[in-house]
Amino acid sequence: MTTSRDFIGVVPPAWSADDDAPLRCVQIRDETHDVKTFVFAAEGGRSFRYLPGQFVTLELQIDGQTVNRCYTLSSSPTRPDLAAITVKRVPGGQVSNWLHANLHVGDTLAAMGPAGTFSCFAQPAERYLFLSGGSGVTPLMSMTRALHDLASDVDVVFVHCARSPADVLFADELAAMARQMPRLRLALVCEQQPPHSPYAGHLGRLDAALLARIAPDFTARDVYTCGPAPFMTAVRGLLGTAGYDMARYREESFAFDAAPTDPAPTNEAAAGPESFRIKLQKLGDEFACRADQSILQAALAAGLRFPFSCSSGVCGTCKTKKVSGTVDMKHAGGIRQREVDQGWILPCCSRPGSDIVLER
Repeated sequence: MTTSRDFIGVVPPAWSADDDAPLRCVQIRDETHDVKTFVFAAEGGRSFRYLPGQFVTLELQIDGQTVNRCYTLSSSPTRPDLAAITVKRVPGGQVSNWLHANLHVGDTLAAMGPAGTFSCFAQPAERYLFLSGGSGVTPLMSMTRALHDLASDVDVVFVHCARSPADVLFADELAAMARQMPRLRLALVCEQQPPHSPYAGHLGRLDAALLARIAPDFTARDVYTCGPAPFMTAVRGLLGTAGYDMARYREESFAFDAAPTDPAPTNEAAAGPESFRIKLQKLGDEFACRADQSILQAALAAGLRFPFSCSSGVCGTCKTKKVSGTVDMKHAGGIRQREVDQGWILPCCSRPGSDIVLER
């Protein structure tokens, strides 16, 4: 029998996806009528180490196909024995519906990560404004849980928007944390309120006037936003209109598409397009990539595990450091210019112009 004495002075090793160690589901919690939290433990008692706000990429077998999908860790690394994702069941959503219907306590699944740069712990500030829409609350919940556990006295205004009071996530826990964190202020915004509901928060949609009432000093805060694409578009618009310094704005995208398709070779010459070698420095793998392929397409065709989500240069999930070689990268905002200047690329939208060495 394991006792507390067995853990005294013991620092468990960190879980590493590179070791292909599966995660075991140990608990499933119903958060709302269409949202569940799945809690995982690592085999062998390993601990989880990550920045609050980072995500993992699940690798699932659905209908005979391997499907990758990214989910933010809603848990906090200050509680390292377990990790959790919180998943909204989306009508027609391949992965969310599969998880809700098929993942049970005791099941294992493969995962990669953690990864991502959306974390207030990566770029600390004195005052934050967290803006979440729907299940986009998860990375901001992870950050808030960590700040609470570390007894931080940072100034945070947390605004969570939902369709109705029944769709609000983590309301009780957020209220409990706010009672223990004097500088954490919460505001709920619901589009509609059922008759006789005890809900006493804001009604309607978040706009500039409402945001100014909730956080009059919002232009002086570092903003972190996550939610559906229309929600984030609206937030960017109202901040821009208010003259906010968008260099202090950060968002996380939940727009995930299917795996990238591999184009047929073009008929540039009888021998076909030129082919280059891609080497993964840390893993030691090598594979061929045609000049008309993205590096991600070639890696998946070679049977290698690469994290990705949008496959179009938007989300930044596949961001990788390039050690040597040249690429033609046509991204859609998923990487900053300073990161490009430092040698980072998005394999999903990068085609090789020479042999490539990646740090991965």
